[in-house]
Amino acid sequence: MIDPEISTGHGQEVRRGSVVVASLLMLRTPGYGYGLLEALANAGIAVDANTLYPLLRRLEKQGLLTSEWNTDEARPRKFYRTSTAGGELAALLLDEWIALGRSLQAIDSLTEGDAR
Repeated sequence: MIDPEISTGHGQEVRRGSVVVASLLMLRTPGYGYGLLEALANAGIAVDANTLYPLLRRLEKQGLLTSEWNTDEARPRKFYRTSTAGGELAALLLDEWIALGRSLQAIDSLTEGDAR
């Protein structure tokens, strides 16, 4: 039996890179941080707010996201949108993610039963 703490830690490592790709893909439609948190969770990618908000700021600083404040509502919200460069990176990373998934599936098929 695998120690839950160990599996949780490794699971977080696997998901860490997927949050960047998922955020860039989801923000092709403008959205704000909390809405993105909910959308990611609904898509099966749970991320903590303390992880997501610094990530959004970093992606914006790198020119992968743009932002603007919406002050039309009672509470101002910062809306993010994937930039052209962010869209290009998302496509590259998604292709790489899919290729890695296929490679892992091929390895699993070759070694099926060895570790199970």
